[in-house]
Amino acid sequence: MNFIHGWARKEIMKIIKRTINWLETRACVPAYSGWVLAGIAICFFGAAVNTMAGWLYAISGVSFALLAIAAILPPRSLVGLTVKRRAIRPVTAGDELTVEIEIHNQTKQAVNLLQVEDMLPFVLGKPVTKSIETIPPHEHYRWVYYQPTPRRGVYRWHTVELVSGAPLGLFWCRRQRECAATAIVYPSVLPLTYCPLVDEMGQDESDMSNFLGKTLQTETTGLVRSLRPYRLGDPTRLIHWRTSARYGELRVRELEIVTSGQEIIIALDSTVNWAEENFEQAVIAAASLYFYAQRQNIQVQLWTAFTGLIKGDRIVQEALAATKPQEDANAPIPEGYPLIWLTSNPQTLTSLPLGSRWILWENHPAATEPVIANRDYPGIVIQTEQGLQPQLQKSLHS
Repeated sequence: MNFIHGWARKEIMKIIKRTINWLETRACVPAYSGWVLAGIAICFFGAAVNTMAGWLYAISGVSFALLAIAAILPPRSLVGLTVKRRAIRPVTAGDELTVEIEIHNQTKQAVNLLQVEDMLPFVLGKPVTKSIETIPPHEHYRWVYYQPTPRRGVYRWHTVELVSGAPLGLFWCRRQRECAATAIVYPSVLPLTYCPLVDEMGQDESDMSNFLGKTLQTETTGLVRSLRPYRLGDPTRLIHWRTSARYGELRVRELEIVTSGQEIIIALDSTVNWAEENFEQAVIAAASLYFYAQRQNIQVQLWTAFTGLIKGDRIVQEALAATKPQEDANAPIPEGYPLIWLTSNPQTLTSLPLGSRWILWENHPAATEPVIANRDYPGIVIQTEQGLQPQLQKSLHS
């Protein structure tokens, strides 16, 4: 019986909330003070009917007139307002979005006591509210706020709500304005100082002889463009030891093409089912490896099941911001190029192209041990309880 009563109470509350919301967005609803004044007016009117006293009729009439005016003015004050939004600049996860909204008053009268609510998607945060005292006629109010971004993604929302109870505050009304927004939050990029996973790509002569028919040429005449001082993070294979000994400091070769035509593909296996935290780590790893390879002057592309092969800083960051597990496979896995394969499915490690490397996030460690033991190429098994950056920088032969 208590369960039935509780269920009925919840249903009644839902109906009341829907009714109030419908009235707020299409007409107006009394505030608490409005209900109080309406009750007082009804009491005075009842007393006037009983006593036939004119002053009681006057008080009740004035009260009802105030209620009528308070119900008409708030919706009218919102009629001439338009909302415009400036484009939101993309940020990296952990930074703040800068959201700029302009409310234009196109009427000949000032708009007072206005409340604006930007209806953010629930995954990004709660609606953000701003109270505005007044907007002069034919003027606009510029509202800027900063929204934290806990994780990467592409966030879209479409409405801004204007709320007013002016001038008396006895009734409130709410009106929606279409004002589409798109916020792109890029995944974090780890500051890798070195990464054997990338640095050792193409150094296995037997694999590369099958793949390209030639080994990496780092000292061939014509490849070396210049020598420069060593910077933290430069691969040790590019150090010119003879010149370094002459100058007493490390000197590094700047090559026209570091890998002699080799191209690396960072491939994120987005077709399989991932644990949420593991997939977020994989996206961060893909972004970090991509930009590390770029800093090493290596030709690099990104592959996901949905986008296929892509390159370019902005395009890659937007693709990684939008990617999700179990995507539709719109593009086959590229063949003929070595991959750095990021996956949670150990069964895929046995069919990688020659010279490839891999990073595996284990869902069931015991079940993956036989597959990893029989792997063809070196790789990294990520331990989720440890930091991601040290694991990406550890040796493949440890």
